[in-house]
Amino acid sequence: MTEDLSPAERYAAARIRAAEQATALAPFRDLYEFDLDPFQIEACEALEAGKGVLVAAPTGSGKTIVGEFAVHLALAQGRKCFYTTPIKALSNQKYSDLVKRYGPEKVGLLTGDNSVNSEAPVVVMTTEVLRNMLYAGSQSLRGLGHVVMDEVHYLSDRFRGAVWEEVIIHLPDSVTLVSLSATVSNAEEFGDWLDTVRGDTEVIVSESRPVPLWQHVLAGRRMYDLFEEETDHGGRGSARREVNPDLVRMARMENSKTYNPRDRRRGKMVREADRERERRQRSRIWTPSRPEVIERLDAEGLLPAITFIFSRAACEAAVQQCLAFGLRLNDEEARHKVREIVEERTASIPGEDLHVLGYYEWLEGLERGIAAHHAGMLPTFKEVVEELFVRGLVKAVFATETLALGINMPARSVVLEKLVKWNGEQHADITPGEYTQLTGRAGRRGIDVEGHAVVLWQRGMDPGALAGLAGTRTYPLRSSFKPSYNMAVNLVHQFGRHRSRELLETSFAQFQADRSVVGISRQVQKNEEGLEGYREGMTCHLGDFEEYARLRRDLKDRETELAKQGAAQRRAAAASSLEKLKPGDVIHVPTGKFAGLALVLDPGLPAGRSGGQRGGYEYHDGPRPLVLTAERQVKRLASIDFPVPVEALERMRIPRSFNPRSPQSRRDLASALRTKAGHIEPDRHRKARSEAADDREIARLRKDIRAHPCHGCDEREDHARWAERYYRLQRDTRQLERRIEGRTNTIARTFDRIVGLLTEMDYLRGNEVTDHGRRLARLYGELDLLASECLREGVWEGLGPAELAACVSALVYEARQADDAVAPKLPAGKAKAALGEMVRIWGRLDALEEEFKINQAEGVGQREPDLGFAWAAYQWASGKGLDEVLREAEMPAGDFVRWCKQVIDVLGQIAAAGPGATEGSTVTRNARKAVDALLRGVVAYSSVG
Repeated sequence: MTEDLSPAERYAAARIRAAEQATALAPFRDLYEFDLDPFQIEACEALEAGKGVLVAAPTGSGKTIVGEFAVHLALAQGRKCFYTTPIKALSNQKYSDLVKRYGPEKVGLLTGDNSVNSEAPVVVMTTEVLRNMLYAGSQSLRGLGHVVMDEVHYLSDRFRGAVWEEVIIHLPDSVTLVSLSATVSNAEEFGDWLDTVRGDTEVIVSESRPVPLWQHVLAGRRMYDLFEEETDHGGRGSARREVNPDLVRMARMENSKTYNPRDRRRGKMVREADRERERRQRSRIWTPSRPEVIERLDAEGLLPAITFIFSRAACEAAVQQCLAFGLRLNDEEARHKVREIVEERTASIPGEDLHVLGYYEWLEGLERGIAAHHAGMLPTFKEVVEELFVRGLVKAVFATETLALGINMPARSVVLEKLVKWNGEQHADITPGEYTQLTGRAGRRGIDVEGHAVVLWQRGMDPGALAGLAGTRTYPLRSSFKPSYNMAVNLVHQFGRHRSRELLETSFAQFQADRSVVGISRQVQKNEEGLEGYREGMTCHLGDFEEYARLRRDLKDRETELAKQGAAQRRAAAASSLEKLKPGDVIHVPTGKFAGLALVLDPGLPAGRSGGQRGGYEYHDGPRPLVLTAERQVKRLASIDFPVPVEALERMRIPRSFNPRSPQSRRDLASALRTKAGHIEPDRHRKARSEAADDREIARLRKDIRAHPCHGCDEREDHARWAERYYRLQRDTRQLERRIEGRTNTIARTFDRIVGLLTEMDYLRGNEVTDHGRRLARLYGELDLLASECLREGVWEGLGPAELAACVSALVYEARQADDAVAPKLPAGKAKAALGEMVRIWGRLDALEEEFKINQAEGVGQREPDLGFAWAAYQWASGKGLDEVLREAEMPAGDFVRWCKQVIDVLGQIAAAGPGATEGSTVTRNARKAVDALLRGVVAYSSVG
């Protein structure tokens, strides 16, 4: 081709080639066996030009190549690069990748429990580690040229998202930021914000998947395509995806009325042939079992596959079902290779622990090429599953959705059992964003020609809704940024109050809030035009109808107010009656799911009113008695179950041997309850006379309404309807105006309230951070202020290492599901007293937060400490065996290890922040001893937390 060019054109082309070879990108491209995609080249060129970049692309598209180029560029320029990830597993994985390329002397790793070569020019770390370094003014930040933020869409995470924004805001201006995100629908908005806070930022969005994805539905023995490709639709020559009509027909047939032998057709029984045809059609629609699905995928050549099941127990059950089915996906050679790798990776686990951890059942599944993957597994076991899957030695993985977050485990196929999952509060449909994230694992670049997403047919499935999920790419990035106590003292220490306030107003949260105000303002203008039209509609020729309507509204408001007062008085009377209950009282629960006869086991009094009773659980939302119903159920009731006062009908002795967890104990005591009080009829509560009947204000308003000229209008009710619309729209408009006021400076106002509380507690004095504040600045965590107060008040002084571990566990642990029926088991003696003191301090902080309008519902403030892990932490730190600890804790090994690692992390912070031995304190020394006591066995040999 060059022969066809003129000498001038050949010279120009040679100059372009020479210029390309002179860039840092040219040698970087040579490191890969494949050509870079256009979006990767565009992002790398922007980086080399000194710009920051935001790359938003689908899972598996190769975004990390842009991050790797930032590493390459930093090393070429003699500067540092920090590569941050959201989870330790991803940090470990990226560290291994970079060590293979650049060698161990140039790459370091910093996570909560690992520190390897931390002063290397390239350091992989979790985002929290970088945030802590920024606040501490670490010397490691000197010479930093690039920061890569992998999975930056984590800033939507309501628990940890704020950390990403803190890093972005506080990084020095000289640092070039590389943000790598999943496909989000508002990448341009996020890019605009980055441009505002970080300077020139290039936004590169790639919508195309490197490997095409085919969508299927598996029903019975047949795999249906979800979409039917139609070309030249309507003669326009364009392709359009339509839902497969076979699926629509199946859904319609399944939802049609089933045969009933009593039905008649023209006076005769439905013919047997019709029934047989219907049975034959329906027999094709069924949900195949898990082993059948894997067998079918294997036959179609669609393995390896990840099946997403939104339950840990179901993942483990799926593996057992496949084993019982006799499924074998590995040949003899692969089995030997699996055993060799597994034995090598688990060699450090003591033999007595292997049985407790279910090692042999797990190994059997791995040898057959089948495994589970979820957060309840031991981290070492999860890592082995990931390694074997990537090597092709495990071909079927049953996983919870946590696998979709970051870990590099692409498959040929992804299977979704159901499109509903438990979100922590209720069973909810998965969102288009979640569907995209899960199915994004299908299709391995450089290995598969295409990926496959398979959804199992379920009764009641709507193919149209599934097509909507599969065809929508809406996954907006929403900030979850909220100031915290630790953040406040660190900011004031570094910048002072005024500058800190200004910095917080540059957050993405405030940026989004300010933008949303524009749309609300437009709506206010439309509403004001509508109000003018409604005002005309309620005009009356007899008088001022607006005045008349106001009288009617005042009357309605007064009646509502009196009704609320009456309800409040009834609730107060009911609460007062509940406070008088004692264990052994027989009561009648008036309403609710557990209405009827019940025996009080624990009165569940509010905090501070336990009256010296032992074993009582204290609550801050009114009495919550724990009762045994006549139907043998032990339940914690709430004030909503008692709309009227309750009285003890009878008294019963509760046997000391009674165990609420024992069905036999419950059965025996419920039988005694029915015998003792089953014949007693409860008193009926008489309804009191309405206060509205005697209220002077209501009498006056009714008189004024009857005397008003508009009261006699023939069209009065028509005018009243227009007036009602007017007031409703006026109320909505005022709410919108309040939202506009509330959305401007929202973050700064929250910061002001936090600073006010910290000033009240002597953590801050104006722009000065006190000694207490400097301690708080070194405590990172959800309950940072509670931890600081415990240190300040000496709550943990005199505790042994195991007792201290038990107390610190309450700062990090959160039960997966609330279970307040039985109080958690606690270590006796000093630890129990210290835990009680921690709950009392939290109660005081909670009241103070309410006073300063710091709202936990908005993600700011201190939640109640959870004592559910205290006994397990105490036992483990005391040297008890794994079998005993896990059995008593009723907790999977993976959860146990993860909570221990978090306790160790906070103990390390306490050791660094706590008072020294020179001050006569034992806390710092015992915190270090507690770390050593916890860091043993399964906790010590799990490299990932």
